[in-house]
Formats: sequence, C-alpha cells, structure tokens
Amino acid sequence: MEGYIGQEHLVGPGAVLRKMIDSGNISSFILWGPPGVGKTTLAGIIAKKQDRAFFTLSAVNSGVKDVREVIEKSKNQNFFSRPNPILFIDEIHRFSKSQQDSLLAAVEQGIVTLIGATTENPSFEVISPLLSRCHVYILKPLESNDLQRLFDKAISEDIYLKTRIFKVEQSEAMFLHAGGDARKLLNIIDLLANSSSSEEILINDEIVNALLQQQIAVYDKGGEMHYDIASALIKSIRGSDPNAAVYWLARMVEGGEDVKFIARRLLISAAEDVGLANPNALLLANNCFQAVNVIGFPESRIILSECAIYLANSPKSNSAYMAIKNAQQLVNETGNLPVPLHLRNAPTRLMKDIGYGKDYDYSHSHNGNFAEQEYLPEKISKTKFYEPQENQHEKSFRERLIKLWKNRYDY
Repeated sequence: MEGYIGQEHLVGPGAVLRKMIDSGNISSFILWGPPGVGKTTLAGIIAKKQDRAFFTLSAVNSGVKDVREVIEKSKNQNFFSRPNPILFIDEIHRFSKSQQDSLLAAVEQGIVTLIGATTENPSFEVISPLLSRCHVYILKPLESNDLQRLFDKAISEDIYLKTRIFKVEQSEAMFLHAGGDARKLLNIIDLLANSSSSEEILINDEIVNALLQQQIAVYDKGGEMHYDIASALIKSIRGSDPNAAVYWLARMVEGGEDVKFIARRLLISAAEDVGLANPNALLLANNCFQAVNVIGFPESRIILSECAIYLANSPKSNSAYMAIKNAQQLVNETGNLPVPLHLRNAPTRLMKDIGYGKDYDYSHSHNGNFAEQEYLPEKISKTKFYEPQENQHEKSFRERLIKLWKNRYDY
C-alpha cells in the first residue's frame, strides 16, 4: 500500500481496510466516493497483494451475460487452497436490479469477492440483498498534501514529465481546480507541460487560472461543483425563486447529471422545505421521480422543470422536518422510555392480566372520533415536537388542535 496516495482513514496504519487487507481475509465491499480518488487503483492493489485473479467489469457496457461469464471463470479457478477471485465492478450503481441479482449467489457462496465502486449513495442504487452482503467504505476527495505527493510523483516518475523542469511558485490554483480528483490533477499537469515549448515550466496561480479558463468543464457531476449546484437548486426552491431554480436545473441537465439524482433532490425538498404548507408537493415530486425513471432524457427535463417551478412557487414550511428533528433529539436524550400500558398491544391473556391495553379509550367510539388521553410516555407528557406554521394548511391544523386539545399543548 506504500505507493497508494490518500484515504489514510481506510488504508493508513491500523485503519479498518488496511487491517483486512493485511489479514488476507477479504470480504466483499463497496467503495463509495467521488471520481479520481483511487477506487479502481485500490481494488487492483488489493488483488495484487492477495495474489488473486482479478476480473473487472464496467456497469456502463456490461450486462448479465458478462457477469455470468466471469462467475463461470471464477468457479473454474476455485481449486485447492487458492483464494477466490476478485470481481471489480466500476460504477456498480448503474447496474440494473436484474444485473445485481445475478451477482447475489456468487457473492453469498464465496465464488467471487465483490469490490464495487460507486459515486452515488449505495443505499439508493444497490439492491438491499447485495448491500447487506457488503461493507461500505467511504472515500474522500484527495487533500492538498495528497495532491502534492501525487504531483511530486508524477513529475519525477513519468517518462515524459521527468525530462522537464517544473518551477512551482504557487500551487493553490492547481490544487483548487483539481478539486480532490487525482485524474484532474494529472490532466492539469499535462496541460501545463504541453502549453510550454521550453524545458522549464513555470507554475503559479495566474498561469494556471488563465490556462484552465477554457479547459475546465463548467459542470462536474462527480466533483465539488456537482454538490454546489445541487445546493443552489434546492436553496432557490426554498427561497421561492422559480427562475433561479430553473437556471440551476438547466446547469445540471446540460452537465449530464443523473436524472435520478436531480429527482431525488426535488423529492427531498418537497418534504423538507414545502412540507405541510402544500402536501400536494410531495405527491407531485414523487410522481416526477417515477416518471423520469420511465422516460429518461431529453424529455425528462420538462418534467423536472415542472416540478422545480411548482416547488419554488409553493408556500414553504419546515415544520415536519423540525418535528422529527426535535423528537429524535429528545429520544437521544431520554433513551427508551416505556410505552404507557394502555397503549400496549395485548395479544395474550397474560398481557391482559398485567394491564396491557387496559383503559385504552377507542377514539372512534366518540363524537368527532377523538378521545383525550395520554399518548406520550409519562416522563415527557405534553411535550410539543410539531409547531404549525403560518400558512393556510397549517393554520387549519392549529385551529383543530386547539379545539381538540384545548390548553394541553398551548397551541
């Protein structure tokens, strides 16, 4: 691992992945992180260090047939005490459910050790049965000291670059444009080397910024700008500016962003930012998510635009978000408070005898389908988590709560 740069939290001395590699007992796992941080390189190093057969597939151009062929080859290599082969799948989040299903038996039976690489949250993109059989390790963008090591290594070991003289006055802009991505940094170094015909290559922030002004893409769906633009979209919706929302949406669409990534962000915004001020927003956002999965680009841009504009124009409330946040905080502070006896289920005679379900008042037996009784643990009785906000829908909620509970919650 000595030549591997970055990810000290995983492969540094005593780190969790380093221990597993050194032990020789490799279980299946998924590497989740942005592009250019060493996922593929790490998988190759592990296979070499373990002296295992190494098969690699790309989810972009591989299908179920390719997966089955690799599994058959792996079966043929599983003899005597030889460790099972490693199957590395790049961009595993692009595999369909059927493709992922075809891996399950081989992973479970130990025919192959799976190493998957993904830039997307595997909780959303990897099927649960496969995810449950894999550890997930998060890789971080390379830090400045990592990029410096990579720069030094490149100009001293590359056949072409080591024939040139690099005079570095400033490196901040070079590392900033790299954005924690090793491939980007190497591309920048190549651009700098090719921009000068002299043997000496001068590097400072002014030169780097001028050179990259037209070279660096306006949108990088795997890097820092990816998250910055997604943040700008959501904050424009939260700020009720449909024009800004559509602009940032267009930036994402033109940048080749994954349609599901955009739709998920809109779905979250519908619940977090619009919330109970307009409950229909969540329904529309969910329909948007379902629709774009069926249709895809370019037509999906219209559906996404409709949803973004609707959310931006909707009244806003974060009361549901704050309610669950406040409730979770109290749960963490108070622990597992007992469920009041009258709210407990009593499926057996013994439970009934010791008071489970006793004195529970069935709400539908009363006028208005409401019976005033205690629903919280005694220790936190009368605690408010939900606070209705000043919008048309929640004003009616407040009025109803006051009518039902009178002064109990002081609404």
